[in-house]
Amino acid sequence: MSLKSVKKILLVEDNPEDVRRTREAFNDINKAVELHVSSDGLDAMAYLLQKGVYVDAPRPDMILMELNLPKMDGRELLAQIKKDESLKAIPTIILTSSEAEADILNCYQLRANTYFSKPAQFDAFLSLINSINDFWLVKAKLPRQG
Repeated sequence: MSLKSVKKILLVEDNPEDVRRTREAFNDINKAVELHVSSDGLDAMAYLLQKGVYVDAPRPDMILMELNLPKMDGRELLAQIKKDESLKAIPTIILTSSEAEADILNCYQLRANTYFSKPAQFDAFLSLINSINDFWLVKAKLPRQG
């Protein structure tokens, strides 16, 4: 597999069980995914801006993020990503435990690319990750990293 075919995903998730489920799901469906994990919004911004320990961090092809995060929540993180000229083109997908209408509306107003609520059952979660993979990493044309 060429290095070019590897897709880099930044998963911003503070729940270790959801990190494990996401990693397991991508391992099952797409071996070409390289998953990088940040457990809070501040760490994710440092990663995206290549600051501190992340000076050599690769630019992700996609960001999967929970909204309810410590230090800087996902709403604020999404706002910062979408107002940053160097980051705003990265597809940012909300994958959250929140089903609140206010969160859904707010995320789309902040230019989230899509919004999903996490299914509790692993089979449904696997199916959702498979759909995200199929659409965003296989079918969609994404901007070249630069």
